[in-house]
Amino acid sequence: MGPQRRDAQSAMTAPAVSAAPPTGADDAAAHPVVIVGAGPGIGMAVARRFGAAGHPAGLIARDRGRLTEHVAELERLDITATAAVADARRPGDLRRALSELRDALGPAQILCFSPFPDVSLIKPVTDTTAEDVGAALQLNAVGAAAAVGELLPTLRPGATLLFTTGGAAVDRNPNRAVSAVAYGAEITYARLLHDALAPDIHVAVTTIVGAVGPDKKHQPAVVADHLWRHHTNRSEFHQVIR
Repeated sequence: MGPQRRDAQSAMTAPAVSAAPPTGADDAAAHPVVIVGAGPGIGMAVARRFGAAGHPAGLIARDRGRLTEHVAELERLDITATAAVADARRPGDLRRALSELRDALGPAQILCFSPFPDVSLIKPVTDTTAEDVGAALQLNAVGAAAAVGELLPTLRPGATLLFTTGGAAVDRNPNRAVSAVAYGAEITYARLLHDALAPDIHVAVTTIVGAVGPDKKHQPAVVADHLWRHHTNRSEFHQVIR
């Protein structure tokens, strides 16, 4: 591990520059990827997949202790990483975290927006309150807009904005009302971004139908490979993984 690397805790409390990108990485490969919702599943799989290609990883999640572990894991893989604690439902919180990561890693040119939903909000549509819908939209729509708004001024041609949603986005179920509403709003927002920013900036959505995890229907590494192909192929807007 290079002497410039800081420990994981320092990376989350001060905007210090992390270690240099891997030797031999070209300018494009050196662009950071920022992951909003950097949990142990999709988020970390994306950090490993993009990091293996030379992209430093900026991680955002609510759990400081888990983020410390994630940064340490990535550094053991010789992937430059830093993290910032934030709640994606709070735009100001998210903008601050993204600013901290920009100070540490430089301007991100890849966003993976993949926060884990609040499962307590998922209930039959007749039991779903206005407050439930508002809370779900605060994460999937407002959070997405906050993240993009913070990154957009420094995005350059070749940048990528990646969004993930659950299966309720395409298989609408009255027993999972807020999921259908929130994911629908997120996809609509992403579609508008796609139409406004193409071809210079690629915007893509990946919808995963079914659970994701080591012993689940979908392996996190496989989902990360799909996201990587979105970033490199730059042709398809919406892909559904069943």
